[in-house]
Amino acid sequence: QVQLLESGGGLVQPGGSLGLSCAASGSIFSIRAMGWYRQAPGKERGLIAHITSGGSTNYADSVKGRFTISIDNAKNAVYLQLNSLKPEDTAVYYCYADITVWDKNTYAYWGQGTQVTVSS
Repeated sequence: QVQLLESGGGLVQPGGSLGLSCAASGSIFSIRAMGWYRQAPGKERGLIAHITSGGSTNYADSVKGRFTISIDNAKNAVYLQLNSLKPEDTAVYYCYADITVWDKNTYAYWGQGTQVTVSS
C-alpha cells in the first residue's frame, strides 16, 4: 500500500504566499514523477505542476512564474510554493505520484486534497 499525505493548505489574501507539501509512504520501490492538480468548484481537475525524479518540471500557463514545484527524492516528497496568489487560484489541490512498487509495476497515486482559498 502507498499513501500520499498532503499538508499546507489554508486561507490567504490576494498577493500572498502559501506552501504545500506532499509525502509518499508505503511499499515504494521508486518514484518516477510527482505533481499537483487542482479542482475549483464546478470545474474539472487540471494539472498545474509536474516534476520528474530527475528534476525536470512543467507548469500550467496559469501558474508559470508564480508557483514553484520541487522534489526531495530522499524523503519521497514534493512541494509546491504558491506566490502572488489570486482569487482564481482558489481550489482543492491534489498531490499525485507515479510510483513503482515492489512488484515492479508503476501506478498513479493521489493525495486526499487540501483546500486553498484566496480571499480578502
